[in-house]
Amino acid sequence: MSTDRHGLSIGIERSGDNFFLSLKAVGTLTHADYEVITPLIDSALATVKQPSVDMLVDGTELDGWEIRAAWDDFKLGLKHNNEFHKIAILGNKKWQELAAKIGTWFISGEVKYFDNIADATVWLKS
Repeated sequence: MSTDRHGLSIGIERSGDNFFLSLKAVGTLTHADYEVITPLIDSALATVKQPSVDMLVDGTELDGWEIRAAWDDFKLGLKHNNEFHKIAILGNKKWQELAAKIGTWFISGEVKYFDNIADATVWLKS
């Protein structure tokens, strides 16, 4: 019997009004994954009047989204649109680079694609 590994893991760090979110996406994400992760993000950001969020999204093991999960991801981005300062997307697939470019249309902050963690980290800290 084989099971497909999938899901989201998240790290949330806070310094004053500044947040750093690290998100690792694995496999094909589902609506159920977002039902767990969205309240965590909402709750963390709700504690600050005007949060500033930098985020590292590790999509190196991401295969994609179910349709409803893709909609959940879009809604989450729109809901916190003005709170994002920088989002670094770490990936290894051409479609992820395209997704980062499309993300700039919906997020007020900067979104940039990287294929290595060192460059992503340097950019986030700059």
